[in-house]
Amino acid sequence: MKAIRVHQTGGPEVLKLEDFELPPPGPGEVRMRNRAVGLNFIEVYQRTGLYQVPLPYTPGGESAGDVVAVGPGVTEFKPGDRVATPMGFGAYAEERNLAAAVLVKLPDAISYETAAAMMLKGLTVQYLLRSTYRVNPGDTILFHAAAGGVGLIACQWARHLGATVIGTVGDREKAKLAAEAGAHHTILYREEDFVARVAEITGGKKCHVVYDSVGKTTYPGSLDCLRPFGMFVSFGNASGAIDNFNILHLSQKGSLYATRPTLGTHVADRANYLKMCEDLFSVVASGAVKIPVHTRRPLAEAAEAHRALEARSTTGATVLLP
Repeated sequence: MKAIRVHQTGGPEVLKLEDFELPPPGPGEVRMRNRAVGLNFIEVYQRTGLYQVPLPYTPGGESAGDVVAVGPGVTEFKPGDRVATPMGFGAYAEERNLAAAVLVKLPDAISYETAAAMMLKGLTVQYLLRSTYRVNPGDTILFHAAAGGVGLIACQWARHLGATVIGTVGDREKAKLAAEAGAHHTILYREEDFVARVAEITGGKKCHVVYDSVGKTTYPGSLDCLRPFGMFVSFGNASGAIDNFNILHLSQKGSLYATRPTLGTHVADRANYLKMCEDLFSVVASGAVKIPVHTRRPLAEAAEAHRALEARSTTGATVLLP
C-alpha cells in the first residue's frame, strides 16, 4: 500500500510517499481503510521535531473510513463498519492499524470527508467550549485564528450556545468567513491592536475566556483581553511556543486562570470519549454546526498541504484523499 513516511525531522520535503507493508492487526487493533484524512497543525509540530515521535513514522491521526479486519479480542467492531478517529498515527496512508479504543462508529448521516474534517477539530472545540470553560449564554469569548479549521467550528458552536464571539483573523477574506460562521466581531490582527479592539468592543469589560492556538505572537496580549477571574486557554503554538510565561501575571492582571489542555486527556476515558462524540455528532446532524471542507488534496500532495498550513494561508479544513 501507499503511505507518507517521515525518516527525519525537517521541512515539508521530508514527507515522502512510499510503498509500505502493513502487518495484520494485532490484539485489540482494527485495520481500517482510510477514505479521508484530516490535516492538523500537530502533524507540523511532529514533523519539525517540536513534538518528538520515534522515527520513521507515518503521520496523521484524524481519519475516517471502513473496517477491513479486526485483531484478536476486538468485539465492538467488524469488517464493513464505518468508523472515524481523531488520533493515533498512520493516517497518511491507504490503510492503517490502530487500537480499537480510539475508534468510534460513524453515523450514516455524516460523510467520510466531514468526519475527517471534524473529529480532531470538532472534539477539540467540544472540550474547549463544554469542559475547559463551559460557555454559557451571555458570555463573551475571544477566539484566535477564528477562520481556521477549529475556529470556524468554534464560532458556530459558541454562537449556538448564546455567547458573544470575537474572532481574530489574518485578512478580510478570513474575516468574512468567521463572520459567516457566527463571529459577532472580527479583528484583523495584522492591522489592528487586538487588545485595544477587544476593550473597545466590550466597552472595557473584556472577555470571560480567551482561546489561543497561536501562542508566541498573541501572548501575553491574550491575558490583557480577560476580565477579572477570566480564563486563558492555550491549546496550540501556530506562531511558536510561549517562552515567557510568568505565573505572577495571572495575579497582576486580575486573578486569572490559565490552562493548557489536550484532547488526549479528554478521550482517555472511553465513556467520556463516546459522550463527547455524541455531543459533536448531535450538533453537526442538527445543522447547528456545519463542517467546512475548503481544500481537498490527494495523499501524494501532503508536503504541499503542510506548506499551505504553515503559511497560515488555509481556511476551514483540508482533507487528504488516499
